[in-house]
Amino acid sequence: MHQDLYQNKFKIKSARLHNYDYGQNGYYFITICTKDKELLFGNVVDEKMVLNNMGSIAYQYWEEITEHFDNVLLDEYIIMPNHIHGIVVICGGDAVVETRHASSLREREHKREKKYIGQYPQMSKISPQAKSLSVIIGSYKSACTKKIRQKFDIGFAWQSRFYDHVIKNEKSLDKIRNYIRNNPLKWELDKNLSENIFM
Repeated sequence: MHQDLYQNKFKIKSARLHNYDYGQNGYYFITICTKDKELLFGNVVDEKMVLNNMGSIAYQYWEEITEHFDNVLLDEYIIMPNHIHGIVVICGGDAVVETRHASSLREREHKREKKYIGQYPQMSKISPQAKSLSVIIGSYKSACTKKIRQKFDIGFAWQSRFYDHVIKNEKSLDKIRNYIRNNPLKWELDKNLSENIFM
């Protein structure tokens, strides 16, 4: 994963495919990091991830993604001390299930996007679409942030962006599944070299 300097800080260089519809059916490998890669979700003990209370919230809300989005299935995933790896499967469906965590966020985003696109119709092709990958991950991050801040009274935050990779075949899917499962085994290397987090 390439990184560039921006304002004297390393930033993730986008892996997004040009003109690719991230709302279409497919398998997507996702990595979400805490702000500044802060170790907040627990520890790796004897090469196994042990979640703390914050990590349990991240785990619970990840599990609940399918309750909020009827076009999503979850494949392999893991919560690590400062990041989450997961495979999100977008698989169709006609409606988003409105539930307690993400409904208000999606309503605000929809209103904002509708107003913006109305003013700048050329932006509609690149703005996040309903049930797209960006909306799904954005809703998850927002729900976790709100709950963790409420429960622990800290200024919890994620990195502003997330890494994604479109999985194109079974060989790649199996490789990424194994990478996710074995992530705790590589933690001693990954925690000191942040670029390793993104494969």
